Amino acid sequence: MIRTMQTFSQRFIIRKSKSNRQPNSSIYARINVNGSRVEISANRHCEPDKWDHAKGRLIGRTEQARELNDYLNTVELRVYELHKEQIAAKATITGKSFKSAFLGEDEKPRMLIEIFEHHNDQFKALVGKDYAVNTYKKYYTCLNSLKSFLNWKFKKSDIAIETIGNQFINDFEFYLKTERNIQHNGVMGDIKKLKKVVRQCVANGWLDRDPFMNFKIRMKETTREILHEHELNKMEEKIILTDRLSIVRDIFLFSCYTGLSYSDMVKLTEKDLTIGIDGKKWICTSRTKTGTDSRIPLLPIANSLILKYKDHPKAIVTGRLFPVLTNQKMNSYLKELADICQINKELTFHCARHTFATTVTLSNGVPIETVSKMLGHRTLRTTQVYAKVLDKKVSDDMRVLMNKFGENRPTNKEIMEI
Repeated sequence: MIRTMQTFSQRFIIRKSKSNRQPNSSIYARINVNGSRVEISANRHCEPDKWDHAKGRLIGRTEQARELNDYLNTVELRVYELHKEQIAAKATITGKSFKSAFLGEDEKPRMLIEIFEHHNDQFKALVGKDYAVNTYKKYYTCLNSLKSFLNWKFKKSDIAIETIGNQFINDFEFYLKTERNIQHNGVMGDIKKLKKVVRQCVANGWLDRDPFMNFKIRMKETTREILHEHELNKMEEKIILTDRLSIVRDIFLFSCYTGLSYSDMVKLTEKDLTIGIDGKKWICTSRTKTGTDSRIPLLPIANSLILKYKDHPKAIVTGRLFPVLTNQKMNSYLKELADICQINKELTFHCARHTFATTVTLSNGVPIETVSKMLGHRTLRTTQVYAKVLDKKVSDDMRVLMNKFGENRPTNKEIMEI
C-alpha cells in the first residue's frame, strides 16, 4: 500500500498595508501543509526596513523588537502544537482546515464522497430526461471504485476535497490499473467522471485551484471490430434452425443495415417508422445515449426483417418491432453465432453499428457527413472514430488517380531503354 507523506512548514512574512494611512506592513504566518498554502494574520505590524526576511523576525534589540519577536515565537509554537494535535487525531489536514482550527472556527470540511453521492442523486433524477440510465450506472461504478481507493490508500471512507491534487489523481489511476485491473481507456473514463465532479467544486468556489490543471487525460486508439462484406453475406445466407439464434442473427443484421445501437433497437416501435422525403420508409427516432435525432432510410433487407417479425407474439405483447433479448444474452448468443457462421471474430452487438458505418455505408461511397447524420452523432469527429475507411475504399479512391496517370504508362527504366 502506498503511504502518504505529510508535509508541513511555516514562516513569517510581511505585506504592505492596503491603507495609505498605515505606513507599516502587516505580519502574516505563511503555512504550507500537504501541498496547500494559507496565510494567517499575526495581528501585528512593523516597519518594512526593520524586517529580516530570511529569519522572519524584527531586526534589533530594542524592547519593541524583543516583545514582537517573543509574540511571534509564541504563535509559531502554537502552530506546531496544533499540527501535532491534528496528526495525533488522524484528521484530514489541509491549508483551509488548519487555518479554521487555528482561528477557532468550527468549519466542517467538504468531503469528496459526500459531494459525489449528491451529484449521483441529482444525476439519477434526470435519467430519462437529460441522461441515459447506462451513463448513470457508469457514475455509480466510478463512485464505488473511488470508495475502494480511499480505503486502500488512506484507510478512510471519505476525504476532504482540499486534499485532492495531481498526486491523488495519479494514485487513483495507478490503483484502477493495478488493483482493479481496468484497461487504460476504462481508467480514463473513471478519471473523466471524477474530473467533472471536482470541477463543479471549483465552480462553486469550494476549491481555490483546479487539481486537474496539470493532468492530461489521454485515450488510446482502439481497434473496433467490424464485419466485412463477405462475412456479412455469410451470416445472411447461413441457414439457422435454432429459433433463438435465428432471432439474434436477424436483429443483429437489422442493426448492421441501420446503425442502431442496442439501446435504440430495444425501444423501436411502429411509431418510429415514417415516410421520408423520398416517399419510402424511414426510421425517425432520438438516440438514447445523446438525445440527438437519428433519421435513417430503410434498406430493403432492413424493411424485410421488420415485416418478418410483424406478427411475432413477443413483439406484439411488448409493442416493439422486434422480440429483443437482453444485451447480455444477445452478446452471448452472438459468440455462438460467430462459430456457426465460421467468423473468427469476437462479435458484440455494437459491432453491428461499426459495420454499418464502414462496410455498409462508407465503403460504398456514402459521404461521412451523411453517415454522421444517420448515426445521430453530434460532431463529425465522433463518426471518424467509429467509421474506419477500409482498404477497399482506399483502393476505389486510388483507382481514379491511377486512371488519370495511366496504369499502362511506361516506367523510367522503360523510357531509358527506348
